[in-house]
Amino acid sequence: MLVELSVVEQRYQAVLAVIRDGVPIVEVARRFGVSRQAVHRWLRWYESQGLAGLADRSHRPPRCAHQMDPAVEVWVLETRRRNPDWGPRRLVHEAARAGVEPVPSRSGIYRALKRADLIDPGARRRRDRKFKRWERAGAMELWQMDVVGGLALTDGRSCKILTGLDDHSRFVVCAGVMVRATSRAVCGHFADALGRHGVPQEILTDNGKVFTGRFASRDIEVLFDRIYRENGIDHLLTAPRSPTTTGKIERFHRTLRQEFLTGRVFEDLATAQAELDHWIGSYNTERPHSALDMATPASRFTATDGGRAADASSLLGERDGDDWISRKITTNGVISVAWQEISCGKHRAGRRVDIHLQGPTLQIWDGEELLKTVLRTNGKEVRKRHAAKAS
Repeated sequence: MLVELSVVEQRYQAVLAVIRDGVPIVEVARRFGVSRQAVHRWLRWYESQGLAGLADRSHRPPRCAHQMDPAVEVWVLETRRRNPDWGPRRLVHEAARAGVEPVPSRSGIYRALKRADLIDPGARRRRDRKFKRWERAGAMELWQMDVVGGLALTDGRSCKILTGLDDHSRFVVCAGVMVRATSRAVCGHFADALGRHGVPQEILTDNGKVFTGRFASRDIEVLFDRIYRENGIDHLLTAPRSPTTTGKIERFHRTLRQEFLTGRVFEDLATAQAELDHWIGSYNTERPHSALDMATPASRFTATDGGRAADASSLLGERDGDDWISRKITTNGVISVAWQEISCGKHRAGRRVDIHLQGPTLQIWDGEELLKTVLRTNGKEVRKRHAAKAS
């Protein structure tokens, strides 16, 4: 009758063959169909632990090189519990600020959150293929402005807030509380923002009545129209039902509701404005922004003493970054970028296009339509040629 030997018995026979019978390890390894290293390992186990040492054991290493330290994982989970909106990227930044050692990686934090069932894989929507992200090349080139509601007072009134955001830096330039979004109240806060930060090159708003009179029953100039006209500001309007055009200010509104407005009732207008100013100060100067590589908005917001930022076209010849600028097509169908003239077609005269600077190339977009891609020329050389022709 054949009897199948267990793994421990076979290893024990191999060990006995070496230490009792004096069979060479090479021969024992060939007889049992294993490597010489395996036989040496069995001998070592038998000498240190006896027969029990020949039993099967886990192949798991005593320590995983990329396994997060338990104390760090506790910090990550507790910080996420107190701040449920923080993702792996923000948690890495806060861990470094808090002096956590070693600083965990984004992938490590993601795995820790997933193990704790704090990640919902279906919560994030896939980005639309037509989506293109644009950002102005410098501060004070473009402000996005809008009105948001939801600020409650103890007397039962629901107030509005005029918000303004610098497109390049996400710096909040305006956050004014008002009982009703009347033209005078909106323009009062707008004028205060201009006085504090200077005059931007462009302002982007929706088509609300307080921002423009172009769509009234008869074309009129509202007070907001007058302010930007007298200050030489280009006023850009979104297309109807296109909230993604002012996506930065809409995203700021989400943060404003979640962190400042939700569940709060203020005593009066002055109290609400004072607390909002304090929160905005923290948002601008202390809170890291994921879209800015975890820098603060204030660190990117730089305005000249005169209040108007330098013309982006004078800077583009020296830049190799990934930025967006805007240009208005002239009557002959041409735009000028850093002394480089690009034809967009006379039929588009008067339209405003977005130019995406991608290293050595320029992409010209008209809304969702890519008009053309061209090579960038050297701004200094173009200026030299123009100067030579002029002389």
